[in-house]
Amino acid sequence: AKASAQRFSYTSQPPITIMKIPSTLYLCLAMCTTSTPLPAQQLDAPKPDTPKPIVIAHRGASGYLPEHTEGAKVLALAQGADYIEQDVVLSKDMVFVVSHDITMEETTDVEERFPSRSRGDGRYYFADFTWDEIQGLSIHERTSRRSGKAAFPDRFPGTFHQHPVRLEDEIKLIQGWNQVRKAQVGIYVELKSPSWHKKEFGVSMGEKLIPLLAASGYRTKTDLCFLQCFEEGELRDIRASGCSLRLVQLAGGEEPQGGDDRWEVWAQKVATYADGVGPTIDWLVDTKKGAGNPSGMVSASGLVSAARKSKLFIHPYTVRKDALPRWSKSLEELHHFLIRDQKVDGFFTDFPDRSRAACDLGLTN
Repeated sequence: AKASAQRFSYTSQPPITIMKIPSTLYLCLAMCTTSTPLPAQQLDAPKPDTPKPIVIAHRGASGYLPEHTEGAKVLALAQGADYIEQDVVLSKDMVFVVSHDITMEETTDVEERFPSRSRGDGRYYFADFTWDEIQGLSIHERTSRRSGKAAFPDRFPGTFHQHPVRLEDEIKLIQGWNQVRKAQVGIYVELKSPSWHKKEFGVSMGEKLIPLLAASGYRTKTDLCFLQCFEEGELRDIRASGCSLRLVQLAGGEEPQGGDDRWEVWAQKVATYADGVGPTIDWLVDTKKGAGNPSGMVSASGLVSAARKSKLFIHPYTVRKDALPRWSKSLEELHHFLIRDQKVDGFFTDFPDRSRAACDLGLTN
């Protein structure tokens, strides 16, 4: 066990806070071998320009193991994901930490470890803690701050002593996998709340992130990297800086307003600074009764075709078998809509194995 831990210690930090790699690998292997096995060639991701929809592991294989843990990322790799998502925030000492939230209490044991370190709003912010402090925390399955209950009751119970990960270490994990498996798995990075971070630190997240990605070999549109953000201004600034990576405008909530050409107008605007769009899945459908849809049945909203007209790829989020859209009756129906009906270029999923199988089946049947 000692030799194994040394072999897989890709982080340069002190060993006392390194994730328990052997237990992670054993667990992932156990989960993979007890489910339907995938053909070996499915572990090799297609090139970005192939027609096969790419499977993007949303926070890793987060439907099986707590989100953004090393275990969830290793399992996603083993289940055949083409890209692994990394949401990133900044610590007090300017380290990019992989986390969906700028706060920690819903996914870590920070309240137990540092009970007096919350702000006036009762929240615990990554920005108030150094990396040395953060890496000693344990990640658990997401819970609701209000109720204290698990956000997804049927998912992994609690924790198995996984710790937060730095972006640079997760990149090393994925690149190491690619080397030993002769694979082409990419990274899919999201800048979380860049405007908030700029107010906190007076620095641009994009300006700090681009050199880190470049040093890891991600510089151009042909590299296995996407960079996404909800904030239009941040993406515009990144593009204006000369960055050549593929940029993705995330979108959700209220749909663009306007007439019948509203999707075309929106897509044309996005195409001036981004290469693709990442909308919520609900933006792809129209279930409202009206002149164009008198029955109120599920129909395409027109977003996919509008994106294609503007030469934008489209990667909607998020496929979850335990939180289906209100208009979908099953995971199979949702996959069919995305892969066969809409022919999206890829999509985010909490269950990479199920989505991998659906994508491969959709190309042959």
